[in-house]
Amino acid sequence: MGEAEIKPASQQLCIYSTLFFYGDAANDALSLAIVKDIAEHWNEAGGKVRIKNAVYNVVFNIEGIWAKSLTPEMIFENTSRRNNYFRVEAFASGNISFVDGVGCNTGYFLLDNLLNNSTTAAHEYGHTIGLDHPDILDIRGKGTPGIMYPRGTIVDPQFQYSPVAAPLAPGGTLNPFTRKVLQEDIDNLQLQRLAYNRSGIAMIGNFSNIWHQQHER
Repeated sequence: MGEAEIKPASQQLCIYSTLFFYGDAANDALSLAIVKDIAEHWNEAGGKVRIKNAVYNVVFNIEGIWAKSLTPEMIFENTSRRNNYFRVEAFASGNISFVDGVGCNTGYFLLDNLLNNSTTAAHEYGHTIGLDHPDILDIRGKGTPGIMYPRGTIVDPQFQYSPVAAPLAPGGTLNPFTRKVLQEDIDNLQLQRLAYNRSGIAMIGNFSNIWHQQHER
């Protein structure tokens, strides 16, 4: 979830999100690393959007905070359209990171998924601002996979875990390290359709405001 603001003077459409991290695996350094990774992926696209005959550069401004003193009530009572809350742990049921729906502001991150430029955080952020997985998951011949393609997608060999593996064989599906945010992903946000107020500000995504308990092994 975030807040979009049209800035005519700089020809920018800025999307602001603040991500609060809690849980045993969360810390200051990790919080900063996650949001740096998300911002770099989403800004790398150099996305553009046309709104009322003007073209704007889409810029993602993302802040990360280690919320050491976060309580369930602080999440339940949140009314800020910029705030998102993610528990980070070394263990997660199903061994996967997730968010609480398309266009939400809460979720649960598995620590191992977040490391070494895996694109998981950038992918999950995409869900929070309204993007689902694509319907067609065999994209051979289509080039670089967009950020919202899930693990298990069939891709060209250079985008697989193993370039020599047969499709769907071990190593023969999308290596998430190869996903990138593309202009198509920016287009799919439908930023031109948001309900902007007179100040050019709109909400992207919505409130889920769910506190996650730590998963038990």
